[in-house]
Amino acid sequence: MSSRGDLTDDEWAVLEPLLLSNNRCGRWRSHRQVINGPQRAGAGTTGRVKSGRAGGSPPLPGLPGGGGSAGEALGRSRGGLTTKVHLAADGRCRALSLVVTPGQRADCTQFEPVLDKIRVPRTGPGRPRRRPDSVSADRAYSNGIIRAYLRRRGIRHVIPEKSDSRAARLRKGSRGGRPPASNTGRYKRRNTVERAVNKLKQFRAVATRYDKRGYVYLGTVTAAALLIWLRS
Repeated sequence: MSSRGDLTDDEWAVLEPLLLSNNRCGRWRSHRQVINGPQRAGAGTTGRVKSGRAGGSPPLPGLPGGGGSAGEALGRSRGGLTTKVHLAADGRCRALSLVVTPGQRADCTQFEPVLDKIRVPRTGPGRPRRRPDSVSADRAYSNGIIRAYLRRRGIRHVIPEKSDSRAARLRKGSRGGRPPASNTGRYKRRNTVERAVNKLKQFRAVATRYDKRGYVYLGTVTAAALLIWLRS
């Protein structure tokens, strides 16, 4: 029985030509089954990632992180070994860029890498668009480093000020500068990111990481994001 996140035949026909067709490392599972997510965890790289699996793997040359739990986007949290997916989404809850990190990594540390990865092809000639019109985020992203980054790139933003930051600014008087711009309507739409994450979690292989290697899991999440775009 298929779940609501599984590929239809038409969707698979679009996605299949984009995936690797050769394998130099022995037998592997069907691409389609891996993207859907196995009904139950199997052996080796198709099983749910556990302690020792990724950490014992040798580094792969040319891949970010090289190897080990941290290099494979695995980190400790109260739930055990976990991976976190950071993303930027458009107004229709479709991912524009994706970054995976160990699960304990703070969201605000990946704000710049996520925005730097945005590439939106143009319908006509010209380079892909890399700068959004505006960005909405919650208070977790309210710090001087992020605001300075957005100013340098000329990106308008709606990020509420933390209470302690506001108090510190007011104590400085005129030296504290102006309060951040506010736009209630745009800020209410910030939940598009949470909704985009929920759409990705409809795919079993995203909600539960079966991939041993971090770059493979990023590919799995990317494939799920592509399907969301196809369905929209």
